[in-house]
Amino acid sequence: MVDYKHILVGVDLSEEAEQIAQRAQRLAEVSGARLSLAHVIEPLSFTYGGDIPMDMTSVQEEIQQQATSQLLAFARQFGIAEANQHILLGRAESEIHRFAEQHEVDLIVVGSHGRRGLALLLGSTANGVLHGANCDVLAVRVH
Repeated sequence: MVDYKHILVGVDLSEEAEQIAQRAQRLAEVSGARLSLAHVIEPLSFTYGGDIPMDMTSVQEEIQQQATSQLLAFARQFGIAEANQHILLGRAESEIHRFAEQHEVDLIVVGSHGRRGLALLLGSTANGVLHGANCDVLAVRVH
């Protein structure tokens, strides 16, 4: 078995995220690894295009504040220190890759719905993380 030193869990803060974090926590306990959580927020300009007719700064800040408090509560369940909780802003795949490289992550854990057919061709966050990572990636099937 590979001994991991730093495990990053990409969470979307849904109910399913608990399954992913539990799996990662067990791996961290077995290998003695540090466990970090990352939640990625896409800027509203990505979602709605660059031509938003109004200033969305306050809305974006509110989204980040809510995500931060949700991540704090989520992390508390797993005993993960605030220093290991990260809110990232951008596209999920690229931000997770960037974080992993900058923080010497050797395992990324993400959730996967096991999509097939058209959904598989269109891709998913887990698929994007898997194909661009410079370290191991564990896709945990969620129900």
